[in-house]
Amino acid sequence: MRLPFLACALIVALSTVGGAQTAGGQTTPAANAKEEEGIRKVLADFTGAWNSHDAKAFSMDFAEDADFTNVRGVSAQGRTEIEKFHAPRFATIFKDTHLTITDIKIRFIKPDVAEVDARWEMTGSKTPDGKEVPLRKGLLDFVMTGEGGAWSITVMHNTDLTPQS
Repeated sequence: MRLPFLACALIVALSTVGGAQTAGGQTTPAANAKEEEGIRKVLADFTGAWNSHDAKAFSMDFAEDADFTNVRGVSAQGRTEIEKFHAPRFATIFKDTHLTITDIKIRFIKPDVAEVDARWEMTGSKTPDGKEVPLRKGLLDFVMTGEGGAWSITVMHNTDLTPQS
C-alpha cells in the first residue's frame, strides 16, 4: 500500500519541478505574465518609435537577423535594412502618422517564442503625391523571441485591413 502512495507522491513532485509548464511544453498563464509584459513593452517601444518617426529606434525592436514584410509585400532582412527601409518613409509619407495598437493577442509557442497579433490603426499617412490617406486599419503578425529576459521581433508581416472603396 505504501509503494503506490510513494509513486503518486513522486509523480506529483516531478510534475511541479517544471513549475510553469504543462505536459505539452506550454507555459502556464501565471508564468507567462512576466513574458507578456516584456512583449507588450516591445510593442509600446515599437509604437513610440513609429510615432516619433525614428527609424533607428524603430529598428531596435527587431532582432539583428529579423525578417520584415510590409502591407505591400516588400521585405527587408536584418535590423540595418529595416532601418534603411523606414528612414525615407518616416521623412515623407509617414512623417505625420500616428499609430495606435488597438488589440493584442499573444500565444506562446515555447517559453521563449511567441506569436503576436496586434491590430492597428493609423492616421496622418500621405500618398506619394502628398494627399491625405483616410484612417487605415490593419494587423501586424509577429513572431517574437525572448533571450535573457529581453524580447525582440524576429518576423513581422503587416496586413492592411482598411476597407477598399
